Amino acid sequence: PTRCGPTGEGTTGLMRRLYTLLWVLALPVALLRLLWRSRKAPAYRRRWAERLGRFDPPARTGGVWVHAVSVGETQAAQPLVKRLLAEPRAQPVTVTTTTPTGSVRVGELFGDQVFHVYLPFDLPWAVDGFLDRVRPRLLIMLETEIWPNLLASCAARGIPTLLANGRLSARSARRYARLDGFARQTFRALGAVAAQAETDAGRFVALGVPADRVRVTGSMKFDMAIRGSVKEQAEVLRRDWGTDRPVWVAASTHEGEEEAVIDAHRRLLRRLPEALLVLVPRHPERFDRAAQLVRRAGLPMARRTDRAAVTPGTAVFLGDTMGELPVFLGAADAAFVGGSLVDIGGHNVLEPAAFGVPVVFGPHMHNFAAISEMLLAADAAVQVRDAQALADVVLRWLGDASERTRIGENGRRVVEANRGALDRTWQMVVELLREGR
Repeated sequence: PTRCGPTGEGTTGLMRRLYTLLWVLALPVALLRLLWRSRKAPAYRRRWAERLGRFDPPARTGGVWVHAVSVGETQAAQPLVKRLLAEPRAQPVTVTTTTPTGSVRVGELFGDQVFHVYLPFDLPWAVDGFLDRVRPRLLIMLETEIWPNLLASCAARGIPTLLANGRLSARSARRYARLDGFARQTFRALGAVAAQAETDAGRFVALGVPADRVRVTGSMKFDMAIRGSVKEQAEVLRRDWGTDRPVWVAASTHEGEEEAVIDAHRRLLRRLPEALLVLVPRHPERFDRAAQLVRRAGLPMARRTDRAAVTPGTAVFLGDTMGELPVFLGAADAAFVGGSLVDIGGHNVLEPAAFGVPVVFGPHMHNFAAISEMLLAADAAVQVRDAQALADVVLRWLGDASERTRIGENGRRVVEANRGALDRTWQMVVELLREGR
């Protein structure tokens, strides 16, 4: 890996100024969008100054800055951040997110071991305000976080940048390619890329990242460690639900998916009336809406936040808390991973696989294309198109312990066989720290 190089001039420089102007014009819209989202998630109306690069600086400056968008990226970054916290050259560690749920997760995982604020909007003065206060020696971004002004400011200050767990879907690559020179200028500013797969690496190189700055490291999500406390909590929860009844989790669902999942569960109940659905919406602002959908379907429900007992007559358990999804997965017989029946791009299918839980997902998995294809090739997952197919797969698994155990173990083997991305990414971090100021 090398430091990010100088920014371009001429036409590409003009394009970046135009990009900045569009950001300035869009700023009121961005703030109004936060206000709109705060109707259901009040945290969105707080701490706006941080998004504009204004906050009290940390007691210590320098060190490594890690940017993770939301909960999933923060979870994926956990083992890397833990290593940074144990490395004197990386101190102090700053972690940014863009969502309140990501912010909460940072606090749960790291407490006051890290300095946390929101990522500034990609406006030069907001980015510079952040950099003036934090003064990082290295920036590590997770997965798809590519911001032209942020990268340009890091280049101007000689701050090395690393895109870790880097992924780039074919659709996103085509969109970037339409911007031609501006995209190439932006991607050339990346100091190094730790790509999840060869296909991702090829797309980064095609868009302008020098080939010698790109390495295929795999996904750090394979390096997740299931804590003993999570397994213990899962065992307790499963006893509360009933050890003999069939249980499936619908994880990280989005608008338009809860209806499909509830429909699938109603179909399933005709054959397995004792089955329990654990419904876990992706965002907390959907908890109450999901509860309304369950009630409208006439299904007896228990909410996690109510701490009400799950009886044999309970058809749906609503996981309306944050941070407990691993516990729910560990207590389940099968799992559906959301963001895939609607065109979101899917979520982390490795979480259930690591527990040895068979996983099913919908047709829209472009955010996890390589990982989902890997699981499908190993007969460790099933892909479906609609609620009817989802119900059929879950019914088959819940009615056949040997089948779901076989598929679940296939998934566990895929996870174990692909560990090591953390070590390969860490080597790149060490090299960049050595080059840094």
